[in-house]
This record gives sequence, C-alpha cells and structure tokens, in this order.
Amino acid sequence: MANIFPKWSNKVPLKAVIAIKLVLLAVIVGFTYYATPKYINVGYQPIQPVAFDHYLHVTQLGLDCRYCHFSVDKSATSGVPATNTCMNCHSAILTDSPALALVRHSYESGDPIPWVRVHKAPDYVYFNHSAHVNRGISCVECHGQVNEMERVYQAKPLSMSFCLDCHREPEKHVRPLDQVYNLTWKAESEQAQLEMGRKFVHDWKINPPTSCSGCHR
Repeated sequence: MANIFPKWSNKVPLKAVIAIKLVLLAVIVGFTYYATPKYINVGYQPIQPVAFDHYLHVTQLGLDCRYCHFSVDKSATSGVPATNTCMNCHSAILTDSPALALVRHSYESGDPIPWVRVHKAPDYVYFNHSAHVNRGISCVECHGQVNEMERVYQAKPLSMSFCLDCHREPEKHVRPLDQVYNLTWKAESEQAQLEMGRKFVHDWKINPPTSCSGCHR
C-alpha cells in the first residue's frame, strides 16, 4: 500500500515536541528575568559591596538625594554616584576605615564600585525620573523611606497596578516642589493632601497617561 503521508512527515512529532520545549524554556527564562524577587518582590535587599548607610548620610548628616543621585531631576535615570563623590568627604573622613577599602581602591584604580541594583523596571517599561520629581512626586512614593534604611531594600511592588493607581489619582501623591527631597514631609491630613494635590494637578497641568503606549514605548 502506498504511503499516504510524505516521508518528511515522520519527523513532525519530534519537531513539535522540540518546539513545545523551546516555548516552555522561553517562558521560564522570561519569567525568571522579569518576575523573580530581584525585580518585583517587596523586601528584596541585596548585599552591597560597600555598606552605605542611607539613614546615617541622609537623616543624620542631612545629605540631599541629588548629591549622590545627581541626574534624578534632569534625566530618565537617577544616576549612580561615582567614587569621586564618595571621596569628596572620605578623603578627609574615615580615611583608614577597612569598610571603605573598596572605595579607596576604586578611586585609585579607576575601577567602578560594583553596586548591586535594587530597583529595576522591566526593559519594556519606560520610566522617567525627572518627569516625576519635577511634578511633585517624592522619592518615597516609589522607594519608600530610604532615609530610614541602613541598607536599601525594595519597599514598593513597582507593578503595573502600582503605577496606574498613582497615574489615576495623582492628587494623592503630589507635594510642593520644595518638599520633594524632604523624605519626612507629610501633609497635615488626608483631606489637606487631596485639596493641595488637586490644586497642583490643575495648576501644573498634570495628566499622567493610563494607556498602554504611555509606559510601553
């Protein structure tokens, strides 16, 4: 009896199994890349190569966020401080501290300090820091009370619903521009925040996008 199917069809089941396995592998890799605790879990707190204490530097010593995160109000990224920034103080303070050995080595060799990133949006999400802080959104809204953290951790989920909640009701979050970097500032009451926020939203023409193209570009 003549064969009904051509000879090459004998390999179709094998190819189908391979294709399914590749698709599953792609799904697993994608999930691991975008949805592991490293990116979405509240509480993610990696160990940094240098133990930088935000509570000490911000709350006790009074450093402004922009001293280290120099481009936060000028560009999409906040900026990672160069070793020169650290050495502006530590060339005269704690000059022999073992805890700062890597900082001194980086300064002398030119090798960057390998900081471990804590907050990261997926590659398919567009986020501009300057657009937010220049319209009254404080660091604490996304990063939590960093001024109280001895070691930085992810305090907010940074999920799509988290972002949309703020975009749909920005009046709950905006504050006076001169208080954006004052991480301890709070409105006198919830009602005061809403009244002030509505005025800022109107006066500053705040209209954050809620469509897909607003953040997925």
